[in-house]
Amino acid sequence: MRMGGSGRMNKLKPYILMVSLQFGFAGMYIISMATLNQGMSRYILIVYRNAVAALFLAPFALIFERKTRPRMTLPVALQIMALGFLEPVVDQGFGYLGMKYTSASFTSAIMNAVPSVTFIIAVILRLERVNIREVRGVAKVVGTVVTFAGALVMTLYKGPILDFFWTRKNDHHRNSGGAAANQHWVSGTLFILVGCVAWSCFYILQSITVKRYPAELSLSSLICLAGALQSTVIAVAIERRPSAWAVGWDSRLLAPLYTGIVGSGIAYYFQALVMKTRGPVFVTAFNPLCMVVVSIMASIILSEKLHLGSVIGGIIIAIGLYSVVWGKGKDYSSTAGHLDKPDAAVPELPITATSKFAAGQDAHDLQPQK
Repeated sequence: MRMGGSGRMNKLKPYILMVSLQFGFAGMYIISMATLNQGMSRYILIVYRNAVAALFLAPFALIFERKTRPRMTLPVALQIMALGFLEPVVDQGFGYLGMKYTSASFTSAIMNAVPSVTFIIAVILRLERVNIREVRGVAKVVGTVVTFAGALVMTLYKGPILDFFWTRKNDHHRNSGGAAANQHWVSGTLFILVGCVAWSCFYILQSITVKRYPAELSLSSLICLAGALQSTVIAVAIERRPSAWAVGWDSRLLAPLYTGIVGSGIAYYFQALVMKTRGPVFVTAFNPLCMVVVSIMASIILSEKLHLGSVIGGIIIAIGLYSVVWGKGKDYSSTAGHLDKPDAAVPELPITATSKFAAGQDAHDLQPQK
């Protein structure tokens, strides 16, 4: 309270981290699509991506959390293995497959169902409490439905192609995915939706695990390691060609490095930091921003066509996004206002911390690496 500037920065930090992360995710979609189009095996890409992420995070975890890292227990170890299966194996595997059958911009658009699915799963598991008698509860429910409706519009309605000055000169290019996008559009959509559900489950379980094992860097590194080990078993069983494991000075090297460091390593760490105070629904609510950035970048770099339905759906999703984030902001304000009342019945999210960290007073050993 007395440190106005510091207090405002602590309130803004979750928003800054999540917005920055969406731009990082956008680059991940573009680079992944480019390297898959060049023939790199998605199984190999998943292995390299998570191995790079684990190697990137491990030194920071060893240095910054050597005194604060809690003791590993069997339940936490099992949860880490499950997390390594849900996101690195299932989500990335089906997501890359669906992207190959459709496009990068379409995949990022369908992934906007993640906030809706996460919210529904959290409510079913009674991790997210909703009081429809309150305005913030109605805002979260309506925002979730609107966000999901916007994703459906983008899926079911294409509309005419929107021409821009950078796309007119590329009219001879086919939309990324070409014939496969037309032949396997439905199956590609289903694959992406499977990845979407896995990603939502990952958010929920991660929010629970980080509370039991409050060492974000170590946890993220272990998740990536578990994902790398499990995906290696799958890749060895499916990819019989030794040449498939080769990388060169091209996108087949850039893709594992970028997706591993940004898409997995930094992303898991940022998500864990924000989930400690805001919960998984707040984190997933920013996903639609990635769709907008990917649509613009894909039309320029990959010559993907932007349809009117994507624009309409994006506007609808943006409205839903604002509603969900507004409701979550009110939840957080209400929780913070009750921190000094230990007996008060405060509706908590899975990872709504009731310690001093919830008030933005991070200990020095939990600060991001600088």
